[in-house]
Amino acid sequence: MNISRNEQRALHVLALGGHILHARGDGPKITSATCVSREGMALADFDLAVFTRLRRKRLIESRAGSPYRISKRGLTSVRAQLDNQGA
Repeated sequence: MNISRNEQRALHVLALGGHILHARGDGPKITSATCVSREGMALADFDLAVFTRLRRKRLIESRAGSPYRISKRGLTSVRAQLDNQGA
């Protein structure tokens, strides 16, 4: 599966315990999304386009209206990085 660099960065943050906060407009459509690390820092290059690509590939999921987190499929597709070894 082809995963872009921005998607890969977001998956690494999510694999280390981060989550994605989303906001809805007047209807059911999601209008904004922010990727937040476990320490509370926001990922700078994360936008709605990256969010929709991750969701379309089923690499992230939300259960019962909670913030989006990495799915089992996302965990298997994330590439190993040096900072992921301690988690």
